[in-house]
Amino acid sequence: MYVATTEQEVEVRVRELAPLVKRIAHHMMAALPPSVEIDDVIQSGMMGLLDAARRYQESEGAQFETYAVQRIRGAMLDGLRQCDWLPRGVRRSLRGVEKMISRLEQQNGRAPSEAELAKALDMPLAEYQRLLQDARGYQIVSYEDFSADDDDSFLDRYAIDHDADPLHVLEDRGLREALVEGIDELPEREKLVMGLYYEQELNLREIGEVLGVSESRVCQIHTQAIARLRVRLRETA
Repeated sequence: MYVATTEQEVEVRVRELAPLVKRIAHHMMAALPPSVEIDDVIQSGMMGLLDAARRYQESEGAQFETYAVQRIRGAMLDGLRQCDWLPRGVRRSLRGVEKMISRLEQQNGRAPSEAELAKALDMPLAEYQRLLQDARGYQIVSYEDFSADDDDSFLDRYAIDHDADPLHVLEDRGLREALVEGIDELPEREKLVMGLYYEQELNLREIGEVLGVSESRVCQIHTQAIARLRVRLRETA
């Protein structure tokens, strides 16, 4: 068994994968609000990389880079989890969007379009799309979902430990399966955006180039998809 025990060995590993931390951070920033500083995300990722370099054991079978990516992403999410990413007003409006998605899906037997949602919410389409834009950083699983004061605490059903990290909750097999099914049932353009972002790891600008739309429009589509997935997870919980 090999363990990186010396500081020199740790330093080599950190130096080799430091560029990876920046790449992961810039990719993650595409789905975070402008108030989040890239340097803060990178710093958290570097701490995750340092921890990975000290803990890695070759006997575990995984390549160091594969192991480190998990630790880096986890550290970044851990660093972000205490941030108030969205204003309460925007978060409250998004709760209303989710409820309307659920209502229209049950009423019509299909996913409602943006125009249908805007009309049902009694707001102009442009205003609805601005809301989606303002909600950049809306998460499938957030710490607010575990709050007893929030009537949307549906994820409590998945987590016996009320202090569980959302990353750990997403590792739950039942939740993963529901998420995969939910993505598969998204409207085609939203499914494509999710695939390009989470599987191909393109940023929003790159996705916009693929789709021939602006980066802000990709952000709107991404937020809309997240809202639909949250509804799906709640209904299958």
